[in-house]
Amino acid sequence: MKVLFTVSSWPTHYAVMVPIGWALQAGGHEVRVLCTPSQVAPLCAAGLTPVPILDSPSDEIRLRLQYFTEAVDGVWPYPWPPLHPITGAQLDGLDDFDLTGFRERQLPEVAARAAASFDAAVEYTTAFRPDFVLHDPASLEGLLAGLVTGVKTAMVLWGPVGPAEPEHMRIVPDDISGSFARYGLGPFDAGMIKTVVDPCPSSVEPPLAAERLPVRYVPYNGTAPAPTWLLEPIDRPRVCLSWSTALRSMSGPRSFVLPEAVRALEGLDAEVVLTATAQDVAELGPVPPTVRVLERLPLRLLLPTCSAVVHHGGGGSTLTSLWAGVPQVLLTFASEQAASATRVAAAGAAVQLPGHLVDAAAIRRAIDELLADGSYRRSAVRLRGEMEQRPTPADLVDLIGV
Repeated sequence: MKVLFTVSSWPTHYAVMVPIGWALQAGGHEVRVLCTPSQVAPLCAAGLTPVPILDSPSDEIRLRLQYFTEAVDGVWPYPWPPLHPITGAQLDGLDDFDLTGFRERQLPEVAARAAASFDAAVEYTTAFRPDFVLHDPASLEGLLAGLVTGVKTAMVLWGPVGPAEPEHMRIVPDDISGSFARYGLGPFDAGMIKTVVDPCPSSVEPPLAAERLPVRYVPYNGTAPAPTWLLEPIDRPRVCLSWSTALRSMSGPRSFVLPEAVRALEGLDAEVVLTATAQDVAELGPVPPTVRVLERLPLRLLLPTCSAVVHHGGGGSTLTSLWAGVPQVLLTFASEQAASATRVAAAGAAVQLPGHLVDAAAIRRAIDELLADGSYRRSAVRLRGEMEQRPTPADLVDLIGV
């Protein structure tokens, strides 16, 4: 069988698809991944075969435009303006970006690039003739190519949010190029998504109008050597502090609350392990001697040894924490992250704190609560059990039914 993936330009958006690709390849199936040129190196490192023919707008620009529109519509939840959608610079006010002018002068060029990307995906799919197409929520090229060629498609969720969320927190982009209509399918709407591969535990599944294909989450958080000290016994709790690789470029510099989180954990009777980007670590400055600092250690290596984790609520971090059965403190900014955190907190496995309201004292109270109240750990273990009951990625071929 031949399977085609299409992915967007942010690796965390398709990381959940990587183990599915491994399972398909191990089963003797051919997998190719349509992507932008920027994703060739990450996909090669993940052991998948990239085909760099897509040219869709960057996820950063798309999401910053979405956040700016939220602010214009009055649903931006923060006391500061969003970032400039194109440059990423901090705005002083909404008048500093001419949204109407952008739509008139620059959007047509962006739409033309998106149209060319859709055309490339359709052309390649027609020639490759896959048996199935999988795509991440931000890569509609796979959906269109499947609809045009008559190949069954499915969207693969990256966390506990889906295509049926409210408009202000949508994870599926609009078809700004009009390509779905151009191919005779009518204007794009989320109802065109008929099948969704969902790796979430049953208790935190997002609402769906589409057919749900449950699959067990297998974490992939990049590649790095496994430190030998992870095998050493510890005599007190270990707390992981993990931070986003992209939050500031999407939500602005005021979303960098990592220093407050480090201060919150100072003096805690636990070993604290911080994993973040080199830039974020550098901006922290000196850290307490009780904090072990690592650059981008994959969470799947670290979390099974931890008693709690503090992070920003991204889909990969949330699912990997659930996979490890570890209770979470979620410091959320983006609407999507807040929705994920709300669902995990409602299932009893997390404490959610709105990121723009947190301080060190609030974070410390939350982590103390997680470590003292065993119900959070029990709920996290229960959710891990729900995840383990789902079919494995190797079972997905039978679920697909082709």
